[in-house]
Amino acid sequence: MTSMWDAALQPIGARCALLRAVAHLSSSKKSPPALIQIVSVMLLVLVQSASAHPQCLDFEPPFKPPWHLEFCTQYEQFGCCDQKTDNVIAERYWDIIEQLEMAGYDLCTDMLKEIICQECSPYAAHLYDAEDPYTPVRELPGLCFDFCSKFHAKCSHVVKYLTENKLLQDTSERDMTTFCSMVDLSDQDYCYPNILKSSDLNTNLGNVAEDPRGCLKLCLTEVANNLRNPVLMIHSGDGTHRKFIAEQVGFVWVYLNDGSRLDQPFLDMSGEVMTTPWWGDERGFLGMAFHPKYRDNGRFFIYYSVQVDSKLEKIRISEMKVSAHDMNVADPYSERFILEIEEPAANHNGGQLLFGVDGYLYIFTGDGGKAGDPFGKYGNAQNKSALLGKVLRIDVDGSDSSGKQYRIPPDNPFVSDPDARPEVFAYGVRNMWRCSVDRGDVVTRYGRGRIFCGDVGQNRYEEVDIIVNGGNYGWRAKEGFECYDLKLCQNSSLNDILPIFAYSHHVGKSVTGGYVYRGCESPNLNGLYIFGDFMSGRIMALEEDKLTGNWKEKSVCMGDKKTCSFPGLINHHHKFIISFAEDEAGELYFLATGYPSTLSPTGTVFKFMDPSRRGPPGKCKQKPLPVKVKGKKIPFVPKELTVLDTNEKPTRPPPRKFKLTTKPPTSATSMTTRTPGVKKKWKSLDKTEEKKNELKPWKKNKVLMNVQMKKNTLKQTSKKPLKKPVVKPVIGKTKPKTSRTAAAVKKNNGPQTSKSPKRKTTQSKKTPQWKGARRQIQQEKNKIKTKDSTRGAFVKTNFNVKANRTVPNKVKRNKQMKNVKVL
Repeated sequence: MTSMWDAALQPIGARCALLRAVAHLSSSKKSPPALIQIVSVMLLVLVQSASAHPQCLDFEPPFKPPWHLEFCTQYEQFGCCDQKTDNVIAERYWDIIEQLEMAGYDLCTDMLKEIICQECSPYAAHLYDAEDPYTPVRELPGLCFDFCSKFHAKCSHVVKYLTENKLLQDTSERDMTTFCSMVDLSDQDYCYPNILKSSDLNTNLGNVAEDPRGCLKLCLTEVANNLRNPVLMIHSGDGTHRKFIAEQVGFVWVYLNDGSRLDQPFLDMSGEVMTTPWWGDERGFLGMAFHPKYRDNGRFFIYYSVQVDSKLEKIRISEMKVSAHDMNVADPYSERFILEIEEPAANHNGGQLLFGVDGYLYIFTGDGGKAGDPFGKYGNAQNKSALLGKVLRIDVDGSDSSGKQYRIPPDNPFVSDPDARPEVFAYGVRNMWRCSVDRGDVVTRYGRGRIFCGDVGQNRYEEVDIIVNGGNYGWRAKEGFECYDLKLCQNSSLNDILPIFAYSHHVGKSVTGGYVYRGCESPNLNGLYIFGDFMSGRIMALEEDKLTGNWKEKSVCMGDKKTCSFPGLINHHHKFIISFAEDEAGELYFLATGYPSTLSPTGTVFKFMDPSRRGPPGKCKQKPLPVKVKGKKIPFVPKELTVLDTNEKPTRPPPRKFKLTTKPPTSATSMTTRTPGVKKKWKSLDKTEEKKNELKPWKKNKVLMNVQMKKNTLKQTSKKPLKKPVVKPVIGKTKPKTSRTAAAVKKNNGPQTSKSPKRKTTQSKKTPQWKGARRQIQQEKNKIKTKDSTRGAFVKTNFNVKANRTVPNKVKRNKQMKNVKVL
């Protein structure tokens, strides 16, 4: 008995003990029913309130349906149902209505629809007790006691069509108080329909959750771990959706779309890369970029520190190619040096490589190191004849006559300046660490091609810049918005470009540039530039005012336990944020470590997730191209502690089709009666026999059928003979005709009652009225089935065809009729 009770209520937490006590009382012969009712009602008071947040039955956030919902229209702006799910719920609804009508029950259309549509509520997981992954999903949503009592008084007979749970069915027939206590929720704010009236739950529903300080509450998933200072994660843009993660020591690993890692590295440059295990050493393997046409030419470029003759330190930019025999391994002998730049100090090494939308390679170098850019009269950054402290732009698809392994783009700003290096695209930067190219808005393409960079400051400020052709970003004259070198700062010819955002060292001391989010899975983040700080571990966001061009800061914090109560989600990360990343679909990640050393395997890759809203199901699904794996795959094993203790996911209970316990009587000669709940599949090709089931044209309204009209239809019998269907005789097949009056039909069918109708269907030319009502219901279901799944519009269907036939069957029938005519 206990298991039956638990299955009915799906208890969570402290509720279990009380339920077992009630179950024990109910199984005892001496226990009075009143005591059971009292204890049941006590559940509403004694059980602790469960925290709720927007969540669907698939344990994912709600979403905005891409198309109009025809049935559960109250949730078409935001909820848990797309068009396909809405159609399934509608079909189940009409199945139940059909069975209620056949049994002569009150249809209870309004209440039935309200209950069955709660699967689409943005709080469906709480209504169905699905937030607790240890318990199965209940079949009835949580109903407030007042609503439930009205439902029970009017529609208790509907319960057996909504659930197969015997305890709920028996209780609904016996006792209202106990039944409503069972289907109620402990927190009255979240039961239906109170949940619709709560301003706290419905204000800003679907927007990013914020704490009282206005901090955006996001959650994370763990993607990769056991990495030694992961400095970058990029994709190859070839449709495979592989992730390439580089460690500072010089290894590049391949992660497949299923989360597994290949046992052999894509690239091993550990023998060439200059780095040390010192805490915070800035040298090593720092940058990598795939050619825009990598899928065709297999070319990619790397940026790393190297030591020559054990003394001279340089940064090297090289080109390499993928192996001709394995798409997951680089050709170690294919390296071709593109550019080498001497480094006067061990710090400020830059390290970013990326291809712009123009197809050119952008190289971001540091100012050479030490403090205050002490090199030369103005420092390296303001010296356009030096390659340090710059943004360089080159064309790697050719070479020039001077022997360089690249060409100079003709629109580089200083091509005609004899005192400047032609590679320079922008200058006045200190040590830009992590830059990115904006993909642009998916629809409008606004912002496409903009290059964002985080430029690490000296003593007071960190800044974020948008790189433009020929721009001077002020270092060492300025740091952030303020002067650093007063003499240079007061130079009228400085003409520097101010950052879009700067923050003081009270917030963080080493900016890590990020990305403008343009993915699909978290629509609320679209257009936000998300970045962080290496030293403080703080994550921040900037939102653009498109009218003024100004950027406003929005702090990002990890959601609390309530906000991130989804399977696999975490709400913490390692302190030292090394880099941000974007996968091939545009989803956003960041790479962090607990100890910034090249020997510490604490590096982890995290993916952002907005728990308030997701993209519509199916819209964000990717179809990666196949990857030929020759080595072994190492499955991903998460290490971080998730908010929930289990990854078990409750699933949406499948729509049930219940059969009636009593079937309408059939005569021995009846050939057209259907078994309730079972749809007849036509097998006979006899056109005369099938013609008798032909539906007459009927234009269906988009609103529910008038219930009273259907009741009258069931109670009354037709006094006028129906039109005789026009039947074309089939050669070789004839049937005797029968002639019956309306009185005879009435006599044969006998008296009918609303509770238990007795119906007979014979091979008569006249159609009983109850059958006409059933045809209307069937037409409702047919309309749902013929809805176009991609556009939300209804397919124009000829309802003159047989009740259980489809349009393709009609074509087949026409061909058969042609053959008959030929005979």
